[in-house]
Amino acid sequence: MCLHFEEAMVTGKGARWLLGALIVACMTLIGPSAPKGTLFTRPLPAGAPGEVVPNRVMTWNICNPCNESGQNLGRAADIATYAPQVIGLQEACVRDVRRIRDHLEYQYGLVYRVEYGSVLRSWSRCGGLPWRPGGFGQAILSAAPMTDRVSVEYPGGGSEDRGYMAVTTTVDGRPVRVFNTHLAQRRQEDVRAAQTGVLAEAVARHDRAIVLGDFNAVPDAPELTGMWALAADADPQCRASGTGTGTASGDGPCEVTTDWYAKFDYIFLRDIAPVRHGVRLTRFSDHNMFHADVAVF
Repeated sequence: MCLHFEEAMVTGKGARWLLGALIVACMTLIGPSAPKGTLFTRPLPAGAPGEVVPNRVMTWNICNPCNESGQNLGRAADIATYAPQVIGLQEACVRDVRRIRDHLEYQYGLVYRVEYGSVLRSWSRCGGLPWRPGGFGQAILSAAPMTDRVSVEYPGGGSEDRGYMAVTTTVDGRPVRVFNTHLAQRRQEDVRAAQTGVLAEAVARHDRAIVLGDFNAVPDAPELTGMWALAADADPQCRASGTGTGTASGDGPCEVTTDWYAKFDYIFLRDIAPVRHGVRLTRFSDHNMFHADVAVF
């Protein structure tokens, strides 16, 4: 109905009245005040929270498929299934994040603020006009206000520019410094080691912090030593043991987070206690969603 009201063959005052009525009807269906459960809403599993969970955080690399139409509605539904307070997205195009945020608000009633940490402009990844490609990198969504945003590009990105971003926001009712990063691709161990050094130096300045991200390394990888010295993963069983824990073949106690059976995605907690965690399989990325409930003291 919203798309075809111009076909109505009426004139004068009646036309104006009909036009106004149709506009109101369309806004009711698709506008910000649209209730949950409209015909545009993808249904959520039973038990999904009806509002944001204040002590829940999530990390998710959403690319691959990248820049593919029809993905963001499904990504929003996957996020809404857990409704975290804070979400760190990697390999994220600005326009995709905007659409995900809009879907979360208008279809599921979950309102998030967003900050971006784009490290490059990429037409092939994110589309846009040839002379105005879309921003690509990290993003943080938070149900609470965010302050003191920083966005840092690592001095050495390896085969593709990489970086980290950080904000201060509220988790479990307390202010927390939240970082979000994406390290260099596999087989670039030396580059990742240098990147982790830059990140760890920034994290060490804060007594309480959460570090989200795709580190492109299994727990025992030497380049993660600096992070393990500062923080623990939200999965209490997952540690750098020096015995092959969480290798790419999936053995050990670390739950895998990628389609190739590796633990690459982490929620590092510094002076914050893990309560529970989980990994959700998804068809909208080759990385799974890693979420955790935490206790901030």
